[in-house]
Amino acid sequence: MKGKLLFFGLLLLSLSVLSQEKVKTGFGFGALPAVSFDSDLGFQYGAIVNLFHYGDGTNYPKYDHSLYLEWSRYTKGTGINRIMYDTEKLLPGIRTTVDVTYYTDQMLPFYGFNGYQTRYDESEPRLFYSQERNMFRAKADFQGNFGDSDFGWVGGFTFYDFDIDSVNINKLDLAPVSGGSLYQRYVKYGLIGAGEAHGGSINYLKAGFKYDSRDQRAFASKGIWTEAVIQTAPGFINDMPHSKFALIHRQYFSLMKDMVLAYRLTYQATLGKNKVPYFAQPLLITSFLTAADNQGLGGKRSIRGVLRNRVVGNDVAFGNFEFRYKFLKFEAFKQNFYLGTNVFFDSGIILKPIEIAGYNSMSSAVKDELMLQDYESGKLHSAAGIGLKIGWNENFVISVDYGKAFDPQDGDSGMYINLNYMF
Repeated sequence: MKGKLLFFGLLLLSLSVLSQEKVKTGFGFGALPAVSFDSDLGFQYGAIVNLFHYGDGTNYPKYDHSLYLEWSRYTKGTGINRIMYDTEKLLPGIRTTVDVTYYTDQMLPFYGFNGYQTRYDESEPRLFYSQERNMFRAKADFQGNFGDSDFGWVGGFTFYDFDIDSVNINKLDLAPVSGGSLYQRYVKYGLIGAGEAHGGSINYLKAGFKYDSRDQRAFASKGIWTEAVIQTAPGFINDMPHSKFALIHRQYFSLMKDMVLAYRLTYQATLGKNKVPYFAQPLLITSFLTAADNQGLGGKRSIRGVLRNRVVGNDVAFGNFEFRYKFLKFEAFKQNFYLGTNVFFDSGIILKPIEIAGYNSMSSAVKDELMLQDYESGKLHSAAGIGLKIGWNENFVISVDYGKAFDPQDGDSGMYINLNYMF
């Protein structure tokens, strides 16, 4: 796959002449077959189109309108059907983002609760750490500023519908796991309650404040982007009411021309004593999705190189630190392109674990069956790696990241080929 991307880059270079970046006006687009790779998901195939309208070009590389369309499938059983529209022109002075996604996963990873409290055994078949999940999401987010300042507000509504079950081994022609999968064992012993074992619907309301002084969105070279947001599933429209709080801080430093130091710090906590459905625990709060999903610590959107959804807890925190560098800019086919790289370090931690019902009274045999051990606080899940970026008119970025986990309990490594910078 890396060879294909390298060939693509060399082909563009052979047809182009190094030049100054031109300002885009009117319509622009990024389109490509959805051919990518994710260590957690497998190879991807399908199609992705991102249409942009830049108006008279005054604000380039910012756009007036963006319409993103994706239909894709992964060889390990995941499917993405997504439409997203983003604009500041529909409601003057308000950024409006609407996203409708149907996300299917025949073998969604499930590594239990509380990170290292649940042992990971690489000798177990993939089926052991899997469940089937189909997710429908309809999301509308709104952001505005207070006057001409960089301070503003965020708000939104999201509807989720989750359909969850054990993996359909007959459909996938898989041999059953002796004793059942980890998900089946959690259901058997009541760690996952009967009312949440097969999913359900959630209606989330979101409100908060932001500060955004970035010079641009796709590749910020300076500025701060910070959000403090409460997302709540109120009881009058939900069967399992609960609330979460998230504080997300991102900052960008220009070190030299086209070289940026960027970092993101995220803290997310459960508010109150209401139980959060287990299928909602991995969801990470954000005002703007840069991918089809934003969930779980581990994988391409949080801790690259660590197993997807490895770190799930009531309260979590994680950080991402990376150097970004555009080392070549050029024009081809009347389009602006650049090649870039990034070196990164990602790390996450559980600050408050999910309560394991009846843990203290469990026999050693039951704990072994559930892969459980005593919880130890303060243990980090970390990884580091390097990436390649191909930018197309600034806002359409093909991204390749390779991360290596520090602890074998978090897996070995991960390769991710997708779109956009992580933050």
